[in-house]
Amino acid sequence: MNKVILMPVDILAMDLSDKAIAYADHMVDKENGVIHLLHVFPKLGTSPMRGFASDIRKYEEYMTNDAQEKMLNLARKFKTPLENIRFEVRHGNIRDEVNNAVEAHNAEMIIIGSRKPGIVTHLLGSAAANILRYAKIPVMVIR
Repeated sequence: MNKVILMPVDILAMDLSDKAIAYADHMVDKENGVIHLLHVFPKLGTSPMRGFASDIRKYEEYMTNDAQEKMLNLARKFKTPLENIRFEVRHGNIRDEVNNAVEAHNAEMIIIGSRKPGIVTHLLGSAAANILRYAKIPVMVIR
């Protein structure tokens, strides 16, 4: 069993994460395991809109709070106790931020939901494919 599992979530497609909950519950150490839910927003550049920098910060703060609320609602669906589930919102490139979070939390496994293959996504969603390609620890992709 894994003591630390990182589970990237997309707050705009929570149905993908719903599928992965059972797997994370099953794979985490029942005694003292922790599941880290992570949502990554793209970094909004402020240089072209210098006059709007404070508005961008307010928007990022609002979106961060909204993401944390949605992750809390998702966390209530786990069998793992709520005190063993952590939430984190980052801004940047999803692949890089997932790898940074793996190192920061000493995660042993990544569990991520993905769409079923289609004409647009081919085999995996682009985020899941990037995470899978560049991860340094085992990744479980759930469809």
